[in-house]
Amino acid sequence: MARMTGGEALVKSLSREGVRVVFGLPGVQLYGVLAALRDEPGIRFISTRHEQATSYMADGYARAGGDFGTALVVPGPGLLNAAAGLSTAYAASSPVLMIAGQIPKASIGKNIGLLHEVNDQQDAIAPVTKWRRRVLEIADIPGAVRAAVYQLRSGRPRPVEIEMSPETMEDESEVVLCEPVRPPRACAPASDVDRAAEMLLAATNPVIYAGGGVHLSGAHEALAAVAEYLQAGVATSAEGKGAVSDGSDLSLGAAFWRESPLRTHLRAADLVLALGSRLAVVSFSPGQQVIQLDADVEEIGRNHKKTLGLVGDCRATLEALLERLRAAAPPRPSRKAEREALRADIAALATQEPQASILRSLRAGTPEDAIFVAGMNQIGYYSRPFWPVYHPRTYLTSSYSGNLGYAYPVALGAKVARPDRPVVSVSGDGGFLFNAQELATAVRHKINVVAVVFNDQAYGNVARDLDEAWGGAMGADLSNPDFMKLAEAFGVRGMRAKEPTQVGALVREAIQLDRPVLIEVAVGRMPRPVFFTPRRTPTKYQR
Repeated sequence: MARMTGGEALVKSLSREGVRVVFGLPGVQLYGVLAALRDEPGIRFISTRHEQATSYMADGYARAGGDFGTALVVPGPGLLNAAAGLSTAYAASSPVLMIAGQIPKASIGKNIGLLHEVNDQQDAIAPVTKWRRRVLEIADIPGAVRAAVYQLRSGRPRPVEIEMSPETMEDESEVVLCEPVRPPRACAPASDVDRAAEMLLAATNPVIYAGGGVHLSGAHEALAAVAEYLQAGVATSAEGKGAVSDGSDLSLGAAFWRESPLRTHLRAADLVLALGSRLAVVSFSPGQQVIQLDADVEEIGRNHKKTLGLVGDCRATLEALLERLRAAAPPRPSRKAEREALRADIAALATQEPQASILRSLRAGTPEDAIFVAGMNQIGYYSRPFWPVYHPRTYLTSSYSGNLGYAYPVALGAKVARPDRPVVSVSGDGGFLFNAQELATAVRHKINVVAVVFNDQAYGNVARDLDEAWGGAMGADLSNPDFMKLAEAFGVRGMRAKEPTQVGALVREAIQLDRPVLIEVAVGRMPRPVFFTPRRTPTKYQR
C-alpha cells in the first residue's frame, strides 16, 4: 500500500497493464492525470488537436499493434467529440480504453449546468461501448482499471470507458495496486469442437470465411493450417483481409457481390466454416450449413439460421479443431489448381476505370508490409475487394460505422504502434478535412504517415448518386484549400500528382523521406463501383 493521488493510481495501474502510449487532449478536469503522466517516463503522451482524433488514434494503435489503445478526454463535449472514434472501434471490434473526466462528484446527476456537464454522459456513449464504470473513490481506481482491461482482453473486444471526477484524480489516499490481468484464451466446448470436426471431415467441398476476429485473436497460423489440411479456400470480409496472405493460393480474397465468381463459389460449398465475423455482408443459401466460430455468443446464428456455433477464442478453438482433424484422417488432396483458376477469374474483374488503374499504381508503390488505411472514398471502396494484403493487421477499414474523416488519425495511431512499417492513408478531400488539423500532431510528434488525398472538389459518391438517381446534387460540392499550401503551413512535405496514376511513384518517394507527407491527387467524378448494391430510383426521378 502506498499513498498517491488518484491520477498517480490511474497512471501506475495503466503502466502495470502494459500501456505505453496515451492519446489525449488536455483539459481542466484532467490535471491530476496529466501531472501523473508527465512524471511517468514509461508512458508517452501524444496530444491531439481535436478529441475526435484521440479515439481514432487509439483505435489505429490497437488494430495495428495487437493490444488495446488508450485515450484521454475531458467530460461532456470532449467525450462526445471522441464518440465518433468509439463508433468506428465498436464496429471494428477494436479494444480502446477511453478515460474521461467528470464534473465534481457532489454535483453528478444534479443537472445544474457546470462546465462540460452532460447528464448522463455514460448513457450517451452506451451504444458504442462494451462496458463503462464511474470511479469516485481513489482506492477503487486500480480495480476499475483491471476490470476494464479484462473486458478489453476477453470475449469480443470493443471500447470501454472509465470516468473520474477532478477531485478523484487530484486528492491523495492509500492505494493498493493490482496485478496485471491476462485472461485465458477460452476454447469452444470440446463437444462442439468434436461435432465441427465430424462435419468438416464429412464435407466434400468446404469453404472458409474469415473475418476480423482472426486478427483479434492472432489466429493466422492456425487458420492457414486448417485451410491447408482441408484444402479449403479462404474468403474474407474487408476486416478479415490478410487473415491469409494474398500471396498464398489458399486466399480467395474479398470480392463479393451478386455476380462475383467468389459468391458463386461460396454458395456452391456444402459447408462454410465462418471465423470471427458477424456474417452481415455475406449471404448463404438458406439450406447451406455453416459452422460459426465467434467469441461473442450473440453473433451465433444472428444472420444465418442453419448454424452450428463454436463460442470461443478463434486461435485456441482452431488449434483444438486442427488436432481433431489430424487425429481422424490424413490431409485432403491438393485443390490448388482449382483455387488458382478461381483467383484468376476474380482478378480479371478489377477493370473498372479509373479506379482499377489508380489502385494498381498505388499498390505497386506501397511496400507489401505497409499498413494501408482505406478511407470512405472511391479508392477506399475499390480497395476492399481488390487491394492485395500480404501481412496480418495491415489493412484497416471503418467497418460498418463508415465514418468520413477516420482514415488519417487512425493511420497516425497505427504508425505509433508500428513505427517500423510504412503507413499510408487514403482519403477523399471531404473526409480528409474532417481531421486535417492532425497534420500538426504528425509534425509535433514525428509520426511519419503518408496521407493520400483524392481531390474531386465534392463528396463525390453522394454527388454522383444524387445526380444519377435523384434529379441533381444537393450540398455535395466543396470549396477546398490549396492542399500544397496547407501542407506547407503545417510543416508537412506536400506532393501533387500530375495525373492520378502517378500516385504510386509519389507514395514510393514519400515513404523514403521518412517524414509526414501529404499527396494530393486531382480526380474527376468516378463511376459507381460495380459491386455496390443497386440504388432504388424513385419513380418521379426516373429518366
